[in-house]
Amino acid sequence: MFETDGYAIFRNVIDQDLIKEVNDHVEWLQARHPDVRPEQLGHVYLRDDPFWVRLVSDDRLVDIAEKFIGPDIALFASHYISKPPYSGQPVLWHQDAAFWPLDPMEVVTLWLAVDHSTPENGCVRVIPGSHRSGIEGMRDNTAVESVLGKEIAVEVDEAQAVDMVLAPGDVEVHHPNIVHGSNANTSPHRRCGLTIRYIPTSTRITDPETPYPSAFHLRGEPGVNSYQPVPRYDASRHFNYSGA
Repeated sequence: MFETDGYAIFRNVIDQDLIKEVNDHVEWLQARHPDVRPEQLGHVYLRDDPFWVRLVSDDRLVDIAEKFIGPDIALFASHYISKPPYSGQPVLWHQDAAFWPLDPMEVVTLWLAVDHSTPENGCVRVIPGSHRSGIEGMRDNTAVESVLGKEIAVEVDEAQAVDMVLAPGDVEVHHPNIVHGSNANTSPHRRCGLTIRYIPTSTRITDPETPYPSAFHLRGEPGVNSYQPVPRYDASRHFNYSGA
């Protein structure tokens, strides 16, 4: 299915005790960064966050990544997109590969559902098979407030879109070239998900900031990049979690 459609879904990957901690972590991050919209809790906050590193290093997630990119694995980036009730911003149609400083573009995204994700609260929508076409250009869109502020520069046939309906702990996996997005959250229910971008360690992060803020070596050979050191837990300044 992944080769033909560009996405796959894995159910009940993460247990509900850990999902509760993830919920608490999102609330903790929002309290620490009150001026940041909850859709923008991105990778710049990850390097000094032991819980976040613990979460993206979870063997259940890395095992899924290994199915797609092999045994030598690093984290490239991770980002909470938490859409608040009634006001959560949309993510306009785009391809991830249009944004990322990776060479070659060998990367897989795992989208971990923290909340129930439905059409009503702005779940991810994908255009199946669109990953088999090339990378299209992007254009600015200031007509609507959105997470990226940009959209793909070609028309998208929304009639082909498939809604990624997920329960907390489910994981959706998608290809970097697939056209995807999500609608605004106009429902009374938050829609939070964590994107996790895993790369084979043979993929070079070409951004001039070295090491990249969210680059962590997770499994196998270290490959071609330099990595952040795993942060040591400090109860006075880090999120408290089980096993910290």
